[in-house]
Amino acid sequence: MVIYIDHIWGKIGWSVNIAIPIMIMIANLTMLVLTIVTHKKYMKYAIYQLMIVLLSMLPIILVTEHIVQDKTLSILATGISVLNFILCLALSAKDLKETIIRKFHL
Repeated sequence: MVIYIDHIWGKIGWSVNIAIPIMIMIANLTMLVLTIVTHKKYMKYAIYQLMIVLLSMLPIILVTEHIVQDKTLSILATGISVLNFILCLALSAKDLKETIIRKFHL
């Protein structure tokens, strides 16, 4: 939606430079707080965490395609995503493995 708004306003570029990385960082920080507060019930959020990690690779793709002018926020957003994912794995790796096997029938 922010890319559409950016396009309507005349392709200023704020959506890929600022808005998308900030939304990814907020999503990751929200998942981090949920993981720390309710790590016993983390499995409710495990699939969302995996989707956020996959979507967090978007800023790096935009950087490698030279679409983003300022790379700082994009790299920071991806770094936060990777650290968040590692922390979530450390807190509940066994439960996460069981949930993935159960959800994807592996």
